[in-house]
Amino acid sequence: MPYHFYILSSETADKYYIGHTSQLEDRLRKHNSNHKGFTGKTNDWKVVYTETFETKSEAYARERQAKAWKNRNRITELIQRGKSV
Repeated sequence: MPYHFYILSSETADKYYIGHTSQLEDRLRKHNSNHKGFTGKTNDWKVVYTETFETKSEAYARERQAKAWKNRNRITELIQRGKSV
């Protein structure tokens, strides 16, 4: 089963969200539902970047790497590079 590292974007919140999952469509639906948590305040989250991995640990490692950047510009650059490929 493939696992996905993903980045979501919300125009309303002007934020990115970084995560990993094996069920990307289901996970996006949950992010856009009214719930407590970081993504629960808005419902306009869109997938703007993904990478696919064979194992959950690889996807999670990539998530931790991106979160460690703590740099919006670096995340934006990753998204832009991914769109031009």
